[in-house]
Amino acid sequence: MVALQASRAPVAAKRTYDARERHNLFCPHKFRRRTIIAYRLDYFFRYNKTEEAIMAHTVTLLRSGCVTHDVLRLTTTRPEGFDCAPGQGVRLMLTKAGWEKKGRPFTPTSLQEDGVLEFTIKIYEDHDGVTRQIRSLRPGDTLQIGDPFGTILYQGPGVFIAGGAGITPFLAHLRTLATEEKLDGHKLLFSNRTPNDVIEEHELRSYLGDQCIFTCTRESRPGYLNRRIDQAFLAEHVSDFGQHFYVCGPRPFTREINEALQALGATPESLIFEK
Repeated sequence: MVALQASRAPVAAKRTYDARERHNLFCPHKFRRRTIIAYRLDYFFRYNKTEEAIMAHTVTLLRSGCVTHDVLRLTTTRPEGFDCAPGQGVRLMLTKAGWEKKGRPFTPTSLQEDGVLEFTIKIYEDHDGVTRQIRSLRPGDTLQIGDPFGTILYQGPGVFIAGGAGITPFLAHLRTLATEEKLDGHKLLFSNRTPNDVIEEHELRSYLGDQCIFTCTRESRPGYLNRRIDQAFLAEHVSDFGQHFYVCGPRPFTREINEALQALGATPESLIFEK
């Protein structure tokens, strides 16, 4: 019998061709015919796999519920033998007609030992994309997921720095650390637009207490700072730049945080983010 843990809330890189290789690949005068054929076959098998070939597992939606006004928690069956390390993502694809080839990456927020998979997904209603379709899913609907990928793997105690939905890989890390009673030595800096946008606020506060710092850029209230996470913010709230830093959020956010951390003395090797 599958045990659901939804009560917890209140608990080899793909090689890319450089410009010269791509040019040579499709310029017959550069190679003999045999070489051209070999390169074209290599390109086809590396870069033209169908989504059906990439997708490896079918899962069934067990239930869904709201986390915030625009974030859903989906609970699905877990494929037998499916192993996803905390912080890794999977490519999720709808089986709905017309959407089969529009997969998107999401991070499971469940524990490795859970009998189900959990996804915490921000829904973008302003355009008719995959997440908007996800909101219409009902229990019993099926989805497809690929094998795990990603580089936001746990390396040891440090500071988690998240922007918006970038908190999702850290939920898996913090839940794992909580079950192992290893939360000491960790800190969270979490930026959102407004307090209503904060994902799993109570759970995060219960894990880290005063080491959990929320800041909002557009609107604030007691218990939240009202500023961006920038170099000055980091200098004020981080005392040791020789530890690990886990960074996740929109690409500009991640880039700016990494640059600020290095300016303050962090080494590139200490920065853990999706590359």
